[in-house]
Amino acid sequence: MNESTQLVLANIGAFSAMVISALGSVYGCGVAAASAIGGWKKCYVQGKPAPFQLSILTGAPMTQTIYGLILMLLISGNIREATAGYWPIFLAIGLVGGFAIALSAVFQGRAAAGACDALSETGQGFVNYLIALGIIETIAIFIMVFSIMLLGAVIPAEAAAAAAAL
Repeated sequence: MNESTQLVLANIGAFSAMVISALGSVYGCGVAAASAIGGWKKCYVQGKPAPFQLSILTGAPMTQTIYGLILMLLISGNIREATAGYWPIFLAIGLVGGFAIALSAVFQGRAAAGACDALSETGQGFVNYLIALGIIETIAIFIMVFSIMLLGAVIPAEAAAAAAAL
């Protein structure tokens, strides 16, 4: 396989890390937003003030896009190593890491939707809901960190040092 094809595949892996993560965030935020809108409607119908906290719950899955972006930047920072035979690792980490981070965002959005419904009905439990969402968030952080560790384990130390010097 020629060098340009290897670079393209490595770059696809890098870009996939962010794009796939962002797709999960879009879905998660969309599900949570639909529930927040329904919750606000319940409040308006009952003559209660609409809780602003629903906006916070709606945005919880957005952070997974940032984790995908970090992963993309780290893969891209080592892209010179793609032609040294590391492109399959870049592609795999980008695709699998991005998908796993996205799945975290999807389920965080579903949990946030339940939190929006509960908060709009009871007006209580906001901190507890954030704790539950934080547990799901932690999984995305683990995925990002373990992906970074894998990158560090497979890229030779001298190549990583040369990339850091740039």
